[in-house]
Amino acid sequence: MSHAAGIRLTSDMGFSAAWLGLREPADLAARDPSLLEAAGACVPEGGLVLDLGCGTGSTARAFASIGFSDLRWRFFDNDPALLAEAARNIPQAEMALGNLVDIDVLPLEGVSLVTASALLDLMPQCWVEALADKLWQAGIPFYAALNYDGRMGWTPELPLDGAVTKYFNRHQRTDKGIGIALGPKAGAEAALALRSRGFNVTFADSPWRLGAAQATLHAELLGGIGSAAAEAGLNDAAEWALARCAAVEKSEGMIGHTDLLAIVPARASA
Repeated sequence: MSHAAGIRLTSDMGFSAAWLGLREPADLAARDPSLLEAAGACVPEGGLVLDLGCGTGSTARAFASIGFSDLRWRFFDNDPALLAEAARNIPQAEMALGNLVDIDVLPLEGVSLVTASALLDLMPQCWVEALADKLWQAGIPFYAALNYDGRMGWTPELPLDGAVTKYFNRHQRTDKGIGIALGPKAGAEAALALRSRGFNVTFADSPWRLGAAQATLHAELLGGIGSAAAEAGLNDAAEWALARCAAVEKSEGMIGHTDLLAIVPARASA
């Protein structure tokens, strides 16, 4: 399992290493730095971080970019090829191949922090609720970044921008293979689930800002957005994507995301 802001560029919830590499700089620029630092501060010296749907290890690199280069990592993914790439990139990390859908098999032993990036919007409500239960029972904080929140916008505007966003968001709420995905509601629903268990939850915006320097990523993204909107029933979505791609070096895009950090209050771990 790895992630594309909910946009599937390969089948069966899988994502290519090439796509993950293309989006990583935009992800890094979008992450809220204060929340990232607060998440790193949750891990004691020698502590272990479990990254769910790790892909090639981008979350670990994000922490390292702000000084948390000595964290110990356990990468969990259902894609052997991505885990192999993660092992090449960060050979000191533990690798765990498994079914992310089954909360009971998550390797939480010895873990001080659980992380996930661009993952929650793909998952169903029941999975988020089960994860919240599991983490509360274990007393483990949770950092979830880059959750798509339903906002998209471009300048200059095109008449179909609003309709594309509407239909794309409808597509985000379809079954990605394990149940109806939360899509744009993921961050808010996860925060609600975590708070209801007793976590203290902090929220932050983490939008992608796409300009000429991100033209290649932007073009790939537009194709995925157009395809999803078309699958959801928007007849002119393909034409919209072509028009947007033709002007990608002269336009700017914003794709809304949120980050959250859920911390166990001191009284709960006493």
